[in-house]
Amino acid sequence: MAPIVGIDLGTTNSLVATVEAGMPYVIADAEGRRLTPSVVHFPEGDAEPLVGVEASRARALHPRETVYSVKRFMGRRGAEIPSEEMLLSYLVRGSDAGPVEIPVRGRAWRPEEISARILAKLKRDAERMLGVEVSRAVITVPAYFNDAQRNATKKAGELAGLVVERIINEPTAAALAYGLDKLGIRSKIAVYDLGGGTFDISILELDGGAFQVLSTHGNTRLGGDDLDRRIADHLLTLVAAASGAPAKPADDPVLVARVREAAEKAKRELSDKEETEVSLPFLAADFSFSTRLSREKVEALTHDLVERTRANCLRALADAKLQPADLAAVVLVGGQTRMPLVRRLVEKIFGREPNTTVNPDEAVALGAAIQGEILSGGFKDMLLLDVTPLSLGIETFGGLMNAIIPRNSTIPIKAGEMFTTAVDRQRSMLIHVLQGERELAKDNWSLGRFEIAFSPAPKGVPRVGVQFEIDANGILHVLARDVKTGVEKVVEMKSAVDVSDEAVEKMISESVEHAFDDLAQRQWIDAKIKAGDMLKATRHALGEVGATLDPVERGKIEVALHEVEAALETEDAKTKVGNATLLKQANGALDDATQRLATLFLDASLSRAAKEP
Repeated sequence: MAPIVGIDLGTTNSLVATVEAGMPYVIADAEGRRLTPSVVHFPEGDAEPLVGVEASRARALHPRETVYSVKRFMGRRGAEIPSEEMLLSYLVRGSDAGPVEIPVRGRAWRPEEISARILAKLKRDAERMLGVEVSRAVITVPAYFNDAQRNATKKAGELAGLVVERIINEPTAAALAYGLDKLGIRSKIAVYDLGGGTFDISILELDGGAFQVLSTHGNTRLGGDDLDRRIADHLLTLVAAASGAPAKPADDPVLVARVREAAEKAKRELSDKEETEVSLPFLAADFSFSTRLSREKVEALTHDLVERTRANCLRALADAKLQPADLAAVVLVGGQTRMPLVRRLVEKIFGREPNTTVNPDEAVALGAAIQGEILSGGFKDMLLLDVTPLSLGIETFGGLMNAIIPRNSTIPIKAGEMFTTAVDRQRSMLIHVLQGERELAKDNWSLGRFEIAFSPAPKGVPRVGVQFEIDANGILHVLARDVKTGVEKVVEMKSAVDVSDEAVEKMISESVEHAFDDLAQRQWIDAKIKAGDMLKATRHALGEVGATLDPVERGKIEVALHEVEAALETEDAKTKVGNATLLKQANGALDDATQRLATLFLDASLSRAAKEP
């Protein structure tokens, strides 16, 4: 029987999740990506609309035909939407009590029709991964959504070919994902959800697995999009000053789209570092723009927007007749909560550090999948025998450990991921099974090795699914399957649970002691692998179409290549670690410098393929 999948239909990204063997997980697409950008691009002619990453790539080149953040318009009338909210790179129209419409290529689309395209892609991704038809779903909405917005969401699901079993609030789903239903009798929690387009704060009381919303507050017109717009406006001002001409966003949608994309990228990067480079080459034939943007500047630009959530939080607490000290936990949901400014504000408001144990991007989808499993009759007799004392995973390219089952997971459990090759014409893949908490494979315990063979192909083409299953007796079974041929191999490993307390404590202690060194090594290896791929791809593209570039542009690419090579040379012969920050910056600069080269190379490849018989 097909599962009831859980879907987080988000403003910025959307996800689909399911439950297998008692464990919820987010379903990845064919490329292994778990986040699907909530973007739809309408190409010319009768071609099917592009959804997700492909549509997002088209956004800067075809802004009028690419729709994003459509969730903000779901179920809303023209009179409900301020004129400034319609200032997007695509057209939005609506007046009085009439519905919002988005005209694209001669047709007026309703927001739910565009959302249906996103849901249909998630449905296809789930069917591909699960191998069965997916027809039923639980879809989440902000707690602050009204009936019209909820009905529009349900309509979108039906247009995508889904039976929407239930529309549930995002904070309730997040609480399920965090496992907060196990906190104890009558525990009270706050769920702070700041996503791409909406903000919700909900106070929940949990009693014996039952969730009761005591209060909810929020703003359906406040989210990461607004922060992006604020940063983009600042960048447009700088662009206008540098070019010597006033910026006219309404007259140049391509400029707006490119600057908006750069603003969003910079905001994400500044969640992890203090400063980043914003580069916008060839805004005009004779004009490129670049500037340094600091976390401090972005926080100054957006502080008042984030601060608006404080009043909502205090109102929700007052409505629930609670003080911050009455809460057992505060959890974060939504990608925007990765921003340090947001986390500091939450800590100030509630007087406690927020719970960040679950990926904020995935929490809602995981909770929706759990709700779907409950509706299917699952979980009612699940036997909880033990937990995994240490993480289990496999060695990946570069000598890193990729955890598949994290420590303290309840058994029995089944989890898996899709892997591919890193070398051309590879004929087999070595599955090296590891247990431990360190970043490098060599620092963890080896449980065993085996190989799975497949037909040689270019790197990145083979798809090998690796699944770990720990049975009720704590025995680990590892399955590896070649997706193309269906050939699989199953190997039984030693007990994944029977580890002495002393050994577990020693491993955890070492992971803490070496945490910074391990992280530095992982960051360097990741950056080094990416650099190698980019150097090879850039040189190949230059050999194919480099002659069509003007000397100045080619010179910039050559400089960027040299900077990557120079950064690689910072690797210490003894530690095998170099300056990861410098290398990542060089990788980013090379990526920016080769945008047009990549387009030319792709066009040449497509033209060549079209001429072949």
